[in-house]
Amino acid sequence: MTSTFPNISISTERLVLRPLDEDDVPALAEMMNDEQVGAWTGVPQPYNEAHARRWITHDALAERIAGRGLDLAVTEFLTQRLVGVVQLARTNWHVRATEMSYIIAPWARGEGYACEAALATAHWLFGDQKFERVELRTAADNTASQQVAQKIGCISEGVLRNACIVRHRAEDGTWTEVRSDYIVWSLLPEDLEGADEELADTGGFTSYSDWN
Repeated sequence: MTSTFPNISISTERLVLRPLDEDDVPALAEMMNDEQVGAWTGVPQPYNEAHARRWITHDALAERIAGRGLDLAVTEFLTQRLVGVVQLARTNWHVRATEMSYIIAPWARGEGYACEAALATAHWLFGDQKFERVELRTAADNTASQQVAQKIGCISEGVLRNACIVRHRAEDGTWTEVRSDYIVWSLLPEDLEGADEELADTGGFTSYSDWN
């Protein structure tokens, strides 16, 4: 029998991670139209509200029910504003491993939200779901995503050469696809302690214990 992730809500000091819902459609569409999102992900460009609605009402639900993954909206605790998305994919329930990715809205970058959301998700996976490995893949030139991986305690395991496609947008708005390498990162339960302490020392966040 295929295992599936539950519908859950994870709270940290500043954020709430919860299932995407249709109220998120406008903010999700706006976030996905950002040039950095277009460059480093495979989402359609331009990205409209129809794309967002299909993701929320069909794609995310199908992935969770099939046991392949989980999509979580990342929202500010105080304002409930959508600041990003955390996605789990390619889940192997026998190995207890999954691949994590994250997107943060342009206006919310630089606040540590990606690290906070990724770590909260990892704590939930390792603690509640008894997972043993989280994998991240970052394009070779995506330094911002690589910095998040390093800050949350991930270990770089190697390079998958020529394994992904990134996009560059010209001044006329057209996109060009270019092949690139993937850097593969892993996070194991024992890797979390050092990351928690480092982020706490920099005035970060401390609570991952509230999920239901």
